[in-house]
This record gives sequence, C-alpha cells and structure tokens, in this order.
Amino acid sequence: MNKMPVMQRIKKPTTRKGKKVLLAKEPKPVEGPKQCLFMQGRHPSERTRKLLKDIYDLKKPDAAYFTRKNDIVPFEDASLIEKLCDKKDAALFGVGSHSKKRPHNIILGRTFNYSILDMIELGAENFKAMSEFQNMKVLAGLKPCLLFNGPAWDLNQDLKRLKSLFTDFFYREKVETIRLQGLEHVLSFTATDDGMIYLRSYRIQLKKSGQRTPRVELEEIGPSIDFKLRRTKLAADDLFKEACRIPREAKSGVKKNISRDPFGSKLGRIHMGKQDVSKLQTRKMKGLKKTAEEKKQMLQKKKKAKKAASQAEAQA
Repeated sequence: MNKMPVMQRIKKPTTRKGKKVLLAKEPKPVEGPKQCLFMQGRHPSERTRKLLKDIYDLKKPDAAYFTRKNDIVPFEDASLIEKLCDKKDAALFGVGSHSKKRPHNIILGRTFNYSILDMIELGAENFKAMSEFQNMKVLAGLKPCLLFNGPAWDLNQDLKRLKSLFTDFFYREKVETIRLQGLEHVLSFTATDDGMIYLRSYRIQLKKSGQRTPRVELEEIGPSIDFKLRRTKLAADDLFKEACRIPREAKSGVKKNISRDPFGSKLGRIHMGKQDVSKLQTRKMKGLKKTAEEKKQMLQKKKKAKKAASQAEAQA
C-alpha cells in the first residue's frame, strides 16, 4: 500500500522582518556569493577538524562553522543537511568525519532548490595546516585565482564535477576588470591518474624586474592537502543542466547606441523620424500672435479645403 505524501504546512510571515528574510531567500536573476555550512560528523578526527577550519577560513565571510558534533551520514540520509541548508540559506556544505573504513573523511556537496545536487567524498591522505606555515597570510574574503593542473580534470566525469564544485566553493562576486595588484592569492588543484588531488595555497608576490611587467613569485601559505577521491553521488545530466540554466533576465543582450562617459553616466542615442514643426505648439505671447492678414489667409485655405472635399463627395 502506497503512502500518501505528507504536505508541509506553509506558514506565512506576520512581521516585516520575516517578510524580508523570505524575500532574501527567493531566487534572483544574478545571485551573489554562495553561502557554505561546515559541520562535524559523528567522530571527526583532529586532522579533519583542522582541515574543515582551514577551508572555512578560505571561504570566509560567506560561510558558517558548526563546532558541535552532528549525527550526519550524508550518503545514507541527507535530510538534516537539506534542512540546515534551507534554514541558513546555504547552497554549499562540508562535512568532516572519521572511521576505520574511511579515515579522515571530508564530504563536499551542494544543493539545488534545497535538495542535494552533488556530493563528493574525499580522504585527506596528508595535511599541513595554515598555522604550520610561519609567514604572512592573505586577507579574508579575497578573491583567489583557481588553477587546475592536469588533463584528468577534463577526461574523468567525477573530476569534472569536482572541478565545478571547487569553483562554486571559492567563487565570489563577479568582476569586470582585474587590477594586477589585486591578485594576491592562488589555489592550485592538481589531479593525477591514480585519483589523487593535490591542493596547494600560495601568496602572489610581485617583485621588481626592471621592466613594465613585474616578476612574479609564489610563496606557499597553506593549507597543503593531498586528497584521495572516494565515493560520489552526482546529479543526473538533465537536473544538472536545469541547475546551471541562466535566467532570461540575467542574459545580457547586445545593446546598441549605448555608451558611458568618463564620469560613469550612461549615454544613449535615439533615432526618430522627421518632426513636423509647423504644428508645434509654441508659447503664447503677444509677439508671436498672428496678424489679421495671416488669419484671413488661413480662413481662406480652410474654406477651399472644405469646398474641395464636398465636391469629391458629390462626384463619388
């Protein structure tokens, strides 16, 4: 006997603040940076906790970190994750756990319409925290450069989705232009044929070269993680295509005859037909009043036009 689906009661907001919160959760043509939830599973190890904390530091301020342990097994039951993502308006999540079968385990995933879209399980084979690198760090909230090394990212279907997931994790606001001095952070992801993913974090240093283009040096600042690809739960192609669909309002069409001046004001050119200025109503003033002779001529023209129209009707 099939059970009837349980209809959840939709409670309408009664306060202005509640309406504002629901309005902020509604879909928008252009979304901002995605929020991420980081949480610990049943028995997280010390390595797992530090790893989650470092990824959280890279994702700040668009992230929340839950310090308490949670009875979460995402590949068996993801209902609690979906509930928390709905409550916190988060599209990304990371769960850390540890067991004898899967030691130092990290699960990264994302949701679509507050339902699980993709989940990928990674094992932290080696890990060196940011605190172990005794050097200057980058500012929180800085937009990093993402570098994906190796042909495996484009050949393996699981790695293709993982590449898209990493891009979602560290993508921030969209920028039109890039200033050279604004490039300070690089995240390097190297994939090998044996299923290993090497994550390295560098700070960009621009040195004097005696030329216009500076000499670039990279200084490793951590974290340094060696991931091993484990289980995956990927969305179907049609669902993934629907999740990646760009709304019509966000598509920028070709805008002709529109430009901007040096002050940022938008300027547009409008093409209009020839205007009949003889019938244009001007300001009534004594100097522009018609003379008696002009009024007499206009009256005669009207009489002639009326007479011609009556003759045309009689002939018809």
